[in-house]
Amino acid sequence: MKYLIAGLGNIGPEYKNTRHNIGFQILDALAEASNISFNDKRYGFVAEYKFKSRTFILLKPTTYMNLSGRAVNYWLQKENIDIKNMLVLVDDLALPFGTLRVRAKGGAGGHNGLENINQVLGRNDYARLRFGIGDEFHKGQQVNYVLGEWSREEKKELPFKIDDSIEIIKSFGTIGVERTMNFHNKK
Repeated sequence: MKYLIAGLGNIGPEYKNTRHNIGFQILDALAEASNISFNDKRYGFVAEYKFKSRTFILLKPTTYMNLSGRAVNYWLQKENIDIKNMLVLVDDLALPFGTLRVRAKGGAGGHNGLENINQVLGRNDYARLRFGIGDEFHKGQQVNYVLGEWSREEKKELPFKIDDSIEIIKSFGTIGVERTMNFHNKK
């Protein structure tokens, strides 16, 4: 069985350790822990991860966040992956830092990457892992906050939350989105 795991972010060193790039960071950690590497392919950096007889196509789109749909659609088609086997990893301002929420479908919630995926695919019935980044910014500073680096306190907790996110990816592929939601969406 094949799965597409799309970690959203922006390419370029200026975005590397920003809150908005948590999707890239999770996939980078999974690749490093699994001793696999990404290859520069059409519309993204791609790696293949095998776990319990399943194949996960890990995708870090190179289309920039706001055009993520192009890369996601291309790799769904190229790898012939059903949309029910896709999980998108995104940052979420509406959740406190480190809160992880798996959803089977839903709106974009103001997230430009999800909005573009919904628009390109013409649907929103795909799973997503929303990684809470909090909303600790002053009025008018949202862009600077989202594109800013993690605080010292957040950096201490980040590796544990990334590990939890990797477990969610594995769970999604082995027990499905509903059971993954029941198991991992803790208050």
